[in-house]
Formats: sequence, structure tokens, C-alpha cells
Amino acid sequence: MSRALLIIIIISITGLIAVSLIFRADTKTPDAVAIHYAMHMSMERGTAREAAIMQTEFLMQAFEEMDTARRNRDNNLRIFMYLFILVFVVGGVLLYIYLYKRIIKPFQRLQYFAGRVAAGNLDIPLEMDRHNLFGAFSESFDLMRDELRLAKENENKANKSKKELVASLVHDITTPVASVRSAIDILRLKTGDAAEINILDSANKKLEQIDTLVTNMFHATLEELQELKVMPSEQQSTGLYELIQQADYEKRARPFSIPDCIIQADPLRLQQVFDNIIKNSYKYASTDISINSFIEEEHLFIEIRDFGLGVSEKELPLITGKFYRGANTGKIDGYGLGLYLSKYFMEQMSGGLYPENYDEGFMVVIMLRLAGV
Repeated sequence: MSRALLIIIIISITGLIAVSLIFRADTKTPDAVAIHYAMHMSMERGTAREAAIMQTEFLMQAFEEMDTARRNRDNNLRIFMYLFILVFVVGGVLLYIYLYKRIIKPFQRLQYFAGRVAAGNLDIPLEMDRHNLFGAFSESFDLMRDELRLAKENENKANKSKKELVASLVHDITTPVASVRSAIDILRLKTGDAAEINILDSANKKLEQIDTLVTNMFHATLEELQELKVMPSEQQSTGLYELIQQADYEKRARPFSIPDCIIQADPLRLQQVFDNIIKNSYKYASTDISINSFIEEEHLFIEIRDFGLGVSEKELPLITGKFYRGANTGKIDGYGLGLYLSKYFMEQMSGGLYPENYDEGFMVVIMLRLAGV
């Protein structure tokens, strides 16, 4: 802000100095002493008429010099005004560029970042520039994001523990239920009494009911995944470039381009898809990322490829399953939901997601439906 104020002060001082210099250069006025001397000399040399003619010529010459000086001053003032307006316009443009770079653009970045945080994307840090007015504020924003991310990770760990507990309880309950059902089947074969058979059939139905309720209890913990709404609409494909750049916060993607077209997509969910795919590449490959895109028939295809070890062929059909994690994940933290959710989002947008092994690395193909076809 101090630089902007300095530009304004310099332009103002320059204008004031130039105006004062121009107006100080006043035009000449006829010299009364010179006029009197000229009249006296003409009287000595000739008649009164000759003196009057000579005095008139002298005055005409003096007024012409005065008029010429005034015109020169006006021309100088006009030139200065044009130059001053030019300098003022250039200074205004420079001031706008400075304000946009130091205030407007950082504020827009904060606004976009707040939208991503509100959408639940807490993994991508905020790019900070300590030299603008929002430097300290940006740092506080990013600290808040980091705390929210940690809180979300703790919540996910708690949810994972809850799922593991439910799975353990289901296993512990189904084992004795199966044993009781086997005992009932044996008793039913041994008894010939119709009343006892009815009692045993009734008990068997109750066991089936218990088994169903236990299974439903397990699946109820996963139902929240199906509540994620996807609202596709017509979008320009040029917006995909920015979504990918936002996801690639470590700038590992090689230069790429996107064909110009209109697609059916939900930008919020599509951002999550790119975030999940590129984040997985960071975690499991840690290499450069190659991105290729092309249009084929009714779809826009985007290929995101890394140069890591990939996954085994037998695991390839499974990695988009819920809570499935490949054998190569090792001790890397994760929940096995990234590709599952990404595939779910793409299918809701009338598209698709397909993982593939490559000669050197792993590739995820995203298929987006073109609008109006």
C-alpha cells in the first residue's frame, strides 16, 4: 500500500511543480520607459505626426511580441497537460496492477480457498505470499486448515475404529448363530414330533432375522457414502485446467492441454476426483505426472499417469472397491475410499473412471460426457 501511495504523491508533486513553472513564466508587457524614450526621440527628429506613427509602430511591435509570448505559453501548457494526462493514466494503470497483485488477487485466492475448505478439501495448502497485505491472514487461514485436517483425520480414524468394532461384533455374533442353526438342523432331523419341528422352524426363522439385522447393522455404517450428492451441469472444458492445477499443488504435472468443448460435470465433485487421483500419485509413486486428453465419440478422456510401480494385475479390478487398499500401500496411511468415491462421482456424472497399468507406471482414465450429445 505504501508503494501505491508513493506513486500518487510523485504524480501530484510533478504536476504542481510543472504548473507553477509555467505560470511563473509570465508574458511580456509594453515597456513605458522605452515608449516615452521613443516618442521623445521622434519629436526631436520630426513632426508630431511622425512621432505618433513611430509610437504606434513601436506599440504594435510590443503587442505582437506579447501575443507571441502568450501563444508560446499556451502551447507549452497544452503540451504539459497532454504529458501529465499520459503520466497520470500510466500511473493509474500501474497502480491498478499493483492493487490487483497485492490486494484483489490474494483476496480472490483466499475466497477460493475458503470454498475448498467449506467443501471439505483440507489436503491442499494455501499458497502464501508474505509481502501482500493478507500475508499474516493467509498464514492464519492455513493454520486453521491444518487444524481442521488433523481433526478430520482423527474423526476418520475414529470412524475406522467404529467400523472395525462393528465388523468384529458381526463376526462374533454370526459364529454362535451359525452354531445354533446347525444344532437346530440336527434336532429337526432327529425328532419326529410335528410340534417340536414347528418350534425348531420358528427358532430357525428368528436366527435368520438376527443374521439379517446384524448384516444391516454392518452396512448401516457405510450408508453415509451414498448421501454425497452430485449435481452435473454444462461446463467449459477450459475450467478443467485450473482444477488439475489446484490439485497438483506440488507442481509435478508436465505441461498439458485440454481440448475446447462443453462437458457434463459437477466442478466440486470433479475437483475431488482430481484431488484423489493426484494425491494417490504423490503418496504411492512420488514421480512426475503425465496428463493427456482427447475427444473420442461422445466423451472427453483425460489420462493421468505416474511412473511408479503400479499395482498387480489381479488387484487392478479391486482398487476401486470400498475400503480396498493394494498390497503395495505398506505403512502409508489411507482408508481405501479415494478411488471408490472418484468412480462413484464420475458415474453420477454419466462418465466413468478406469485404472490401468502402464509399461512404466500407473494410469487412471477419466471419461467425461460431452454436453448435448
